[in-house]
Amino acid sequence: MAKIEQDRWSRPGIILVASDLSDLDGLMPHALQQGAETGARLILLHAVPTSEAVASDASGMPYYDPAGALDTAARALESICEAARKRHVVCEGLVREGNAAQQILAAARQFHVDRIILGTRSRGKISKLLIGSVAEQVLRSVNIPVITVGPEAHLEVESTQSERTVLHATTLRETSRPSAALAGHVAATLNARLVLLHVLPPVAEMQRKGIPTGLESAAMHELSTLAAATSRDCNVMIEPHVVHGNPSIEILAEASGRKASLIVLGATHRSAFDNLTRDRTVYKVLAHARCPVMTLREPLAEEEEHATDRAAIHA
Repeated sequence: MAKIEQDRWSRPGIILVASDLSDLDGLMPHALQQGAETGARLILLHAVPTSEAVASDASGMPYYDPAGALDTAARALESICEAARKRHVVCEGLVREGNAAQQILAAARQFHVDRIILGTRSRGKISKLLIGSVAEQVLRSVNIPVITVGPEAHLEVESTQSERTVLHATTLRETSRPSAALAGHVAATLNARLVLLHVLPPVAEMQRKGIPTGLESAAMHELSTLAAATSRDCNVMIEPHVVHGNPSIEILAEASGRKASLIVLGATHRSAFDNLTRDRTVYKVLAHARCPVMTLREPLAEEEEHATDRAAIHA
């Protein structure tokens, strides 16, 4: 990950906060905290679906009234922005009509944002493992950090901020290294300790295969090597840690037990069918984490090749 990306991702200049208006109470405390800590400018975006731009006249006949829907949303955002400015955080509202995910992606490109914040919430039994189509499309489509604030996330108490912890759960794949570097730089920015976590299969399963477990595992050796390299680059205290069990359960338990301020994950590429049907670790963490979760999309192999080619051309 290039130094310019490390700097702007860990200390963003512009943060896009995407809201459906009903989640502002949960999103804004986290957005304001991040804006105050990094000095970032907040752009508060709401996309008005076309269906909401339909009104009724005195006789009850429906008619298309996008101006009215946009104006109502703009007024709602302005009151929130004004409250942010009183806290010395630069904030502006932006209302657009159309598909929410498409408008978020378009605004991210237009304003060259360094970070996106959005909310997630479960909707019924099936979607307990899902995070909603908007968040799904966004975190799989952008090459910048996305912070999701789930329904169980809460703002940390001020008295604990001197003992902050950032938890990075890593798969130890080569493509996960950018998210590890990001976690290190974010931890340094927050003056926090970084815990590098890898979840191994259950002990009994590994013992049956004759594979070393726990501190003797190959994963622990890799984590220690990654921790040393990240520490040199970021100048932050790092603890490598391995546990055995179910990945989502162990990640959530470690984050809760350590009172983590932030969880950092790498988001892999999956087909739409896989995303809707598989028991996805990242989705469970996003839906149930008690702190914000930052995800960084892992690059595809062809993207890495193109990046290498571009670097060779400019060398």
